[in-house]
Amino acid sequence: MFSKSSIGIFTGNYSQQINKLKNEIKSADAIIIGAGAGISTSAGLTYNGERFIKYFADFHEKYGINDMYSGGFYPFDTLEEYWAWWSRHIYINRYNVKPGKPYIDLLTLIKDKNYFVITTNVDHQFQLTGFDKKRLFYTQGDYGLWQCSKACHNKTYDNEKQIQQMIKLQKDMKIPTGLIPKCPVCGAPMAMNLRIDNTFVQDKGWDMAFNRYNDFINQHKKMHILFLELGVGYNTPVIIKYPFWQMTAENPNAVYISINYDQPLCPKEINQQTVCIKADISNVMQDLIR
Repeated sequence: MFSKSSIGIFTGNYSQQINKLKNEIKSADAIIIGAGAGISTSAGLTYNGERFIKYFADFHEKYGINDMYSGGFYPFDTLEEYWAWWSRHIYINRYNVKPGKPYIDLLTLIKDKNYFVITTNVDHQFQLTGFDKKRLFYTQGDYGLWQCSKACHNKTYDNEKQIQQMIKLQKDMKIPTGLIPKCPVCGAPMAMNLRIDNTFVQDKGWDMAFNRYNDFINQHKKMHILFLELGVGYNTPVIIKYPFWQMTAENPNAVYISINYDQPLCPKEINQQTVCIKADISNVMQDLIR
């Protein structure tokens, strides 16, 4: 429906944008929040720079890995090294972390509203902050879950206890061989429950969240909906960004608001229903609650 040539940047006056967003949060019949990596980056959960070196200096020195994202795809020679990497990654981004300020501020703004959250983030920040679990849809997985690497069965497993052991006992960038997790059904190595290929397991919890999200959309389809997009880029735009554009175009009562530090874009076809704010999400949230 939307061609690249029809996409533009719409910024405008910042104070007017904030007032518009305040009014939409107050008056909307429903708020659908689409959250990408940008909100966690704004919360300080960066995957490169000083924070990366703080926790992964040894992997950087040995393998030349420069950020947590690319490190997750590195072909380590052994599962002992693979899980030393991943246990650290999970620990600092899922278990040894507090709720980020923009998440706290967002909850303050919408906790009494009729809302639903769809996110491509896997760091559990929404639940950690206190958002209603039944109003959350994690489309791409969760750092707190494992699955069979061969997807031999449709089930995921909590990993906190094992991750804590790996953190405690790893040495020289390796975990003890006895801690390597294996599938209880087929014996294959376990893997992260992250959507990186066609082996991603969508378990019962995923299906239930998917159905709740679609039910929420269908129940409010023609109403005054605020599609609030936070830090969503173009790695997987078909999950949040493009559907938000499409649903806004189909509903004259809908409003689409995108907050993005780098790419606040929208199609010109929905320009009259859109506010694109080029700013740090933390700053916007603070301005909204003042």
